[in-house]
Amino acid sequence: MEDRLTNEDSRTLLQELLAAQRSAVLATTENGQPYLSLMAFAATADLQYLLVATNRATRKFRNMVADARVALLVDNRANQPADTEKALAVTALGRATEVAAGERPQFLNIYLAQHPHLEFFVNSPECALIKVRVDRYLLVSHFQEVKEVRPRPENH
Repeated sequence: MEDRLTNEDSRTLLQELLAAQRSAVLATTENGQPYLSLMAFAATADLQYLLVATNRATRKFRNMVADARVALLVDNRANQPADTEKALAVTALGRATEVAAGERPQFLNIYLAQHPHLEFFVNSPECALIKVRVDRYLLVSHFQEVKEVRPRPENH
């Protein structure tokens, strides 16, 4: 069996996974019931935030306003038998808030670098750019090895 991942190995794998993937599953709650949505996402380089965009009239937006606690799942499965041993999956646990006007340019640039095709959508007045402040990541590798990764404190 392969050696267990070190903290730095886990951080590197996490950064590579988040940079390579374009979609995540967002989990919100509605009256105590989980609600899942497939979302385009982007991650900040320091792993502090994951960014998603949604229309303010959506159920997921209402859910995030009512309860900011969310989870996002990102994985690299290929729908092949080898996924059992080779696929990586990460669950990010954190709190979602709409990006404030003063910080929007910074976060918008990060989001659009990953999703330039969504520029019209994310710049529409009905669209909310959401930042999820990640408390911790749970990285699953080799089918059942789970490693917790916490974002490093911000430098500002």
